[in-house]
Amino acid sequence: MSRVNIVQLVEGWVEEIISDSELELVEVEYVKEASGWVLRVFLDKPAGVDLEDCRGVSEILDKKLDEEDPIPGAYSLEVSSPGIERPLKKLQDYERFAGRAASIRTYSGLHGRKRFTGILRGLREENVLLDWEGEIIEIPLELIAKANLAMEL
Repeated sequence: MSRVNIVQLVEGWVEEIISDSELELVEVEYVKEASGWVLRVFLDKPAGVDLEDCRGVSEILDKKLDEEDPIPGAYSLEVSSPGIERPLKKLQDYERFAGRAASIRTYSGLHGRKRFTGILRGLREENVLLDWEGEIIEIPLELIAKANLAMEL
């Protein structure tokens, strides 16, 4: 099974696990690191994720992974908060975190650069609004390679 398929499968399982809670799935990663393969699940909720949230989801997901066995070989499972520099993955993230500092990297140049740090101002159609260097710029969603909350400017 490919990495993409594993990530999609685990995303579905996690969504089922957290469906009756305040928890939100932010991202699933399945990556090769120096220590071996790591399956990471990042969760969030309005009041912040705590250790019990992570432990509960980890235990249920670990059992599901053992039952279904979609991943060949050894790997580590990590369930945690996305942290202070949370990735912005969903459309609603750009609205939800309006007013917060964000870093955005684009696939190609825009305004003569590919990296922007500013204050999110929401969405307008298919563009992210960012208060950057004193002006509101529009960054097309399809140009965004990576976006995350940033430490305050």
